[in-house]
Amino acid sequence: MFKRILIANRGEIACRVIRSCRRLGIAAVAVYSEADADAQHVRQADVAYPIGGPRPADSYLRGDAIIEAALASGAEAIHPGYGFLSENADFADAVAAAGLVFIGPSGDSMRRMGSKAGAKELMASRGVPVVPGYTGEDQDPAHLAREAERIGFPLMIKAAYGGGGKGMRIVRGADEFAASLESCQREAKNAFGRDRVLLERYIEHPRHIEFQIFGDSHGTVVHLNERECSAQRRYQKVLEETPSPFLTPELRARMGAAAIAAGKALDYGNAGTVEFIVGAGGDFHFMEINTRLQVEHPVTEMVLGLDLVELQLRVASGEPLPESLKAGVPQHGHAIELRLYAEDPEQGFLPGSGRLERLRLPAPSPHVRVDSGVVEGDTVTIFYDPMIAKIIAWDANREMALARMREALAQTEVVGPKSNVEFLERLVRHPAVVEGRIDTGYLDRHLDEFTGGSDGDDSEAVFAATVLTLLDQEAAAHASGQNRTDPHSPWSAADGWRLGHPGRRLIALVGRGGRIEVSAFGARGDYRLRFGEIDCDVSGAHFDGSWLGARFDGITRRWRAMATPERVIVHDGGRRHAFGHAPAFIWESEAAGSGDRVLAPMPGRIVLVKVAAGDSIEEGQELLVMEAMKMELSLKAPRAGRIARLDAAAGDFVEADAVLVELEPAS
Repeated sequence: MFKRILIANRGEIACRVIRSCRRLGIAAVAVYSEADADAQHVRQADVAYPIGGPRPADSYLRGDAIIEAALASGAEAIHPGYGFLSENADFADAVAAAGLVFIGPSGDSMRRMGSKAGAKELMASRGVPVVPGYTGEDQDPAHLAREAERIGFPLMIKAAYGGGGKGMRIVRGADEFAASLESCQREAKNAFGRDRVLLERYIEHPRHIEFQIFGDSHGTVVHLNERECSAQRRYQKVLEETPSPFLTPELRARMGAAAIAAGKALDYGNAGTVEFIVGAGGDFHFMEINTRLQVEHPVTEMVLGLDLVELQLRVASGEPLPESLKAGVPQHGHAIELRLYAEDPEQGFLPGSGRLERLRLPAPSPHVRVDSGVVEGDTVTIFYDPMIAKIIAWDANREMALARMREALAQTEVVGPKSNVEFLERLVRHPAVVEGRIDTGYLDRHLDEFTGGSDGDDSEAVFAATVLTLLDQEAAAHASGQNRTDPHSPWSAADGWRLGHPGRRLIALVGRGGRIEVSAFGARGDYRLRFGEIDCDVSGAHFDGSWLGARFDGITRRWRAMATPERVIVHDGGRRHAFGHAPAFIWESEAAGSGDRVLAPMPGRIVLVKVAAGDSIEEGQELLVMEAMKMELSLKAPRAGRIARLDAAAGDFVEADAVLVELEPAS
């Protein structure tokens, strides 16, 4: 076994590998960019080396700098994690040439199957069913357009050296092809360092089911059962689980055998994943082979009782796979994984950034596991994937695992950048998920079922949020010395008497339906509240920092709750209700803004400018393309007109709300 390894990655996966190293007594070496100098993986490692600037191309994609750090540290091997250089055959070869061990398959194996194009060609030659498409090396746009016409629409453009949903576009007509190809190639180049793409027929309503395989240097290849990853948004996995609720024992056996056959044909070594598209009738097609550990590997670990990182390390050091794996490991229970991101589902899942002012994740237990690369106080940067944590729930069966996950999400709080926690809570309660019938395109087709909500606000939640606000205000007043002990003082009156507003306080909140005003009488946990035409008597209210309890019109209720200076959140066990604080008395001016400006929606880098000052434009025309969080964002004209000023150039880094384009005032 190795004594010291370097982890060529960051964030959650780097911390995950460090944990296994700690348990095995292996020293862990980290590398970091300028943006990650204070990151958790740096703090947790035994030693950490700087490797360059904040952009991936200047740091985590610099194989030479990573190998130099490994040699300087005395590391014997390099674990690539996932993403970045994990599926780069040239890097794997360079690691070996430097006298180090690459913890993964060989560069030769990666060239044959790590490329989606090469893998499809190989599988087709072995008789494995593949989706019709084009995987050739000729990447001339005109040639690709002709191949697209041959394959037929709809089709998918995919980065040949990618993963994680990056560098993928669905094209439904020839008129969309050129622009989609250009965007896909740019995104692939930025995320993976290569812009080669492949084309394949897009199969409507498929399920995504993958098999974890493992091979050693002694000729053994096994599979460790399947994971279903059909809940996706824009090809990014949202929920992963094992076992699949769709597979029959017969279909599982056939697909598992196909996965092992693929591995044996390639003399596969270390961890890999064979991914299949599965039709409603059980027909399956090879999709790709990922030559690395997957983001969703914890669900496999939870049901099999294995540490896949430990297996990677042992296989890479020359040990054979355990005999127990050859006969198949008994699977216990059901596991589900969700990805908690800093993103805003209400704004098209726009990635977020900023300091995590408050972060509460579920407490680890035999039923709940949390893998994260950040803690409260850390910053989610604009340069990398905005994942905050992976939450994994396990129990004896799927129904119980879903219940565990709902409870875990209810315990989750994120203050700072917006998060997708409420979206995830709706996801695990949606009938398509509960009934196990979701396909890979369901979320994109029915996104309104998982985001947004009714125009109004639930009165019970409004009253709970009001009580929480009142208790928080009174606690703050007590802490500042405003709470008088004189029983004859008007400030100590039980009815909350105030000069100018005897007995009445106005609590102003902002909910889904806009501004909310609640009249409140009383103090110290006993209140009379009025919201619109609805009255509520509250008594015995108390808040312990996590739970709000009170009698509402004589019925005792308990809410999970959180209060900050900016907002309050109450959770009824089924739904999260968030309210912002608003001034009790405000003056509202007429709405400003004429659509004469285009602003940066978030911090990021301008990658393409398609117009110039003086150009005439149409409403909805694409003006600029910016990149942030490894995603491309298209900025379009709010109206037709003429560009008066352009304050952006390709390569510029811009802050959120920066004015990028000004149009001449509308006549």
